[in-house]
Amino acid sequence: MTKWTAKDIPSQHGRSAVVTGTGGLGYEDALALARAGATVVIAGRNPQKGAEAVAAIRQAVPGAQVRFGKVDLANLASIAGFAAQLAQEQESLDLLINNAGVMTPPERRETSDGFELQFGTNYLGHFALTAHLLPLLKNGNKPRVVTLGSVASRGGAIDFEDLQAERGYKPFPVYSQSKLACTMFAFELSRRSKAAGWGVESIAAHPGVTRTDLIPNGAGRWSAAGIMRRFLPFLFQPAWQGALPTLYAATDPAARDGRYYGPDRLGGTRGYPTEEKPPQQALDTAVAARLWETALQLTNVTFT
Repeated sequence: MTKWTAKDIPSQHGRSAVVTGTGGLGYEDALALARAGATVVIAGRNPQKGAEAVAAIRQAVPGAQVRFGKVDLANLASIAGFAAQLAQEQESLDLLINNAGVMTPPERRETSDGFELQFGTNYLGHFALTAHLLPLLKNGNKPRVVTLGSVASRGGAIDFEDLQAERGYKPFPVYSQSKLACTMFAFELSRRSKAAGWGVESIAAHPGVTRTDLIPNGAGRWSAAGIMRRFLPFLFQPAWQGALPTLYAATDPAARDGRYYGPDRLGGTRGYPTEEKPPQQALDTAVAARLWETALQLTNVTFT
């Protein structure tokens, strides 16, 4: 796996993929998958950005099979509608990349369903999306779900007493909790798929420290993190490189179900894909099971 790049992606002809997020890592994922021959749906809430991403990919990859699908991960009804529309358009799905996210808005905000925005979008939104798409995934060819965590999850904790940060909102700890929840979801989905015989592999990945619009869109351009992002760009690896662990987990036959992949250098902050030891708290199966059951109640979805 030394210096694995998108050029090492096996042919994806005949495979279908959904990638959440129209810019940054999501765009790089979709571009690489389209270049490898996959039929890709870029899922996001902004049709204009979606159209721009689709046009850019088609320009870079003539004949690319790529289209935009509208979904707001901060809205459970939108998620259900997107999945229902996709089920009308195709009978199976081979790959789902749970990538899109919100990072550290300075003030506490809520989704349309009343969840804290980061926990509701990053974790609950992707949890619900995966549940709605599970029937298509079960019909897929060697289906995989890749869910993105973050280096921030290393300091995260699941606070069942205040999951929605109603008692006190601190942007980064809340973000860390949401990304830890995403990583735990990936592992719990793997365990439940094996137990139930769904045949769906589930893998966690993270991009290290990568130059995308996640910080400016969340914390803001003039936040401390936003200023670093603008004026100290050398601290961040380019988006194409940050996407590599996800692409490896999504496409390489050697990527293993229930494992965790990230960059191989500088403490997992940059480099090329490698298997990584997850944060210790992500391996707590009792907490993961409780988190799963809590998410089922909050989102009112079923995994069948």
